[in-house]
Amino acid sequence: MFMMFAMTSDSVGEIIKEVKIEYGVNNTQASLLHSLFMVGIAFSGLFLGFLADRFGRKPTLILGLGLFAASCYLFLLGGGFNFILGLITLSGLAVGIFKTAALALIGDISCSTKEHTGTMNGAEAFFGVGAIIGPLLVAYLIRQGVDWIWLYVIAGGLCTVLIVMALMVNYPKTIKKADAKPVNLSQSLKLLKDPYAMGFSIGAFLYVAAESAIYVWMPTYLVCDANSVEEVFSCYSNETNQLLAMYAVSVFFSLRAIGRFIGIWMMQRFEWTKVLVWFSFAIMVCFIGGLVGGKSIAVYLFPLSGIFMSVIYPTFNSKGISCFPKSQHGSVAGVILFFTAAGAAAGPLIMGIVTDANGGDAKYGFFVATVFSVLLFMGLVYNAMKKPTEQRLKEIERTEYTNLNVNG
Repeated sequence: MFMMFAMTSDSVGEIIKEVKIEYGVNNTQASLLHSLFMVGIAFSGLFLGFLADRFGRKPTLILGLGLFAASCYLFLLGGGFNFILGLITLSGLAVGIFKTAALALIGDISCSTKEHTGTMNGAEAFFGVGAIIGPLLVAYLIRQGVDWIWLYVIAGGLCTVLIVMALMVNYPKTIKKADAKPVNLSQSLKLLKDPYAMGFSIGAFLYVAAESAIYVWMPTYLVCDANSVEEVFSCYSNETNQLLAMYAVSVFFSLRAIGRFIGIWMMQRFEWTKVLVWFSFAIMVCFIGGLVGGKSIAVYLFPLSGIFMSVIYPTFNSKGISCFPKSQHGSVAGVILFFTAAGAAAGPLIMGIVTDANGGDAKYGFFVATVFSVLLFMGLVYNAMKKPTEQRLKEIERTEYTNLNVNG
């Protein structure tokens, strides 16, 4: 499931190039393909995240997958640019619905908070695989003379298979306290005042803002001042550096996917707070080194940051969700997802504004991304030193992760 929607979401850069030509739109208009998708995810995460807690994981998963499949198949109808934007927004809403249910389900099938973190890293690893497959598939389709919309049709087909699988699987029963009130939107929004939910949400915002800087703006930063297409990588001294600059985003996504599989192993053996401190420190060093050293150093350090970014977001998600009873996991996942999508939308936008204000030089935008990475590191140092969630996680471990009941 995670791989399937990553195939579409992380192919947006390749699709934007085709949409600009096909519909004759400018950069700002084309960028709405990314922004409206994130707005859709953010909206459904915040306002519809409670559905998984109120109506159950399976019905909510199937609802979200059904909407996503429908939005994918509707691309076959063609239509104008505004119609495409409408489908992109609908697909974002659908992702927010089924992803919050999926994140809540991970908690249901986990027997401990540590296992929860490992399983979350595994799910996000498949997201990383989809992020590699999607852009390659779009590039292949275009080379074969096939319209890019078939990426969505393929994703819709995979989504239909997932719906059938979801209908056949027995889901664990979500245990609710006898005196628990029915989950609704107002209860879900109250989580915005909870320090645990907001702490992990702010961390997710900072992380995603830094991460999206790499796959959105790194290609712009790494190109050389040139008068022709053939000269865009001419400032690099050797062919290896030129190839790295050309395929930097693919290298970044590959390292991030590999790192998430490694994260499954690490999170079962080492204290999560210390792992996040060291990895966030490495990310900060990669950003600072890439700025100070210029393009010839950034071509190595920026893609390398992917392996260090790998475990941070899944751990934020799992630990943030694990701070709450399983009956609230959908709502908490929705709040964290809202800030995730907000970071993915706001981070690149702020970088673009700062870049334009400084003559179009992308290095000024990366100053902003570096600030995000520094704030992330500082927050994780505080988390490792003060351990504000330690007692809460122990209590949840004792009350929520002792038994696993499966309900057909």
